Amino acid sequence: MPILSHHLDQSRVMEIQSSSSSRASSKRKSAIPCPSTKLIICIFLVLTVLILLHMQPSSFFPSTKSNFMSKLRDSVTFLPLKDLRFTNTAMEGNTWFMSSLNDTREENEAEYLYFPSESSKGRLLCIKGNDTEDGTKNSYALAWPECLPDSATLLSGLTFVSDTYYDYENLWHGVSAIAPFVGWSLKNGCSKPTRWVLFHWGELRDRMGTWIHNITQANFGEVFIERFSGEGGDGPYCFEEAVVMRHNVGKMGKERKLHVFDMLRCKARLFCGLSPGGRGKEVNRRGQPVIRLTLLMRRGSRSFKDPAAVITVFARECAMVEGCIMEVSQSEDLSFCDQVKVMTNTDIVVSPHGAQLTNMLFMDRNSRIMEFFPKGWLELAGVGQYAHHWMAEMSGMDHTGSWWETLGEKECPNPQNDLECFNFYKDGQVGHNETYFAEWARTVLNQVRTSKLEKKTKRSQAKSNVCKC
Repeated sequence: MPILSHHLDQSRVMEIQSSSSSRASSKRKSAIPCPSTKLIICIFLVLTVLILLHMQPSSFFPSTKSNFMSKLRDSVTFLPLKDLRFTNTAMEGNTWFMSSLNDTREENEAEYLYFPSESSKGRLLCIKGNDTEDGTKNSYALAWPECLPDSATLLSGLTFVSDTYYDYENLWHGVSAIAPFVGWSLKNGCSKPTRWVLFHWGELRDRMGTWIHNITQANFGEVFIERFSGEGGDGPYCFEEAVVMRHNVGKMGKERKLHVFDMLRCKARLFCGLSPGGRGKEVNRRGQPVIRLTLLMRRGSRSFKDPAAVITVFARECAMVEGCIMEVSQSEDLSFCDQVKVMTNTDIVVSPHGAQLTNMLFMDRNSRIMEFFPKGWLELAGVGQYAHHWMAEMSGMDHTGSWWETLGEKECPNPQNDLECFNFYKDGQVGHNETYFAEWARTVLNQVRTSKLEKKTKRSQAKSNVCKC
């Protein structure tokens, strides 16, 4: 019996241990939640945090954002507008104006810079300084709209920024600087600038010559030239939108130039109350085409020594051609619109070399140019003497040639120095050769008459819809 009792006691102990183990195991299982519930809670928490971060990022990382913006603002670096490293190649490549920036190049268009753009990575153009004598004291930089330099003034609207190696007073140089903006505007929905910023060698300019101002106004409306003299002092000033031209007409294609100068002509005529298409077909009482010959004279340098003799030669030749009407105009006495009217009513212009010949652009296409030079120009002036040949090509005119007075033996103080010698002759007066002038006038008058007879029912003038802007 003792043995049986011992076995019963052992069995009882094992039963108790088994029961305790079962209860402990049950408790451990009930303490572990369902895995799917835990996953759902985690996902919910992550999504909540992400939504809050998206809605209010600055409330979570205020100092980080502020520091980042401050660093971007501090990273804006101003460079000299005029880069003296390129003094010897000032008009080549990127030029010495904003030399670190590459132009946008499009087929047949003048090279340009545009801000903000993909190439500027969305950054705006900023300019600091208003020095009129040293372009290295004026500077430029690019900045993101959200991180403009400290104390910067943001100028709204479209700004046209021009830098020319020459000036905005001379008719030829000025119109060469304005023309590429006309081309850009034509291609971009006839956009008009809010303001102009003018530079010469990086030096700020605050005006255009009267003639240039008028032709600019005719094409773009009121002309406001920024002087950087307001409350912002010398800047920096940043532009909401800016177009920069620094090559004048640059690589603009021939057809594009013709289109641009058609626009300049058309707008100037409208501005002066004339028909944009010109005077059209014009005949006399006998039904013969009218040929209008204009002697566009000038005083002082490069004027004719004996204007009366020159007038007599051309008047005589004109009288010999039926339908020819001659007019003599003194360029200095004409207002802008007077010049537009005179040249609109001209088929052949006779004039000494000079800025007044830029007015040829107001004539109908295919009109004739006869140009005259003082002695010394042919031998010493270089390629600059062909400026009005280029002007004729750009505006669709026929430059019939030039007459140069014979130099003979050099009379300049230092004949071996061509530059000094040219300056000696540069502003001389123009002589005349009666025989040559008469024959040349006769030839050109007959060419124009023949052309008009052949085109009685066909007009060569560009379509009037060129004034679409």
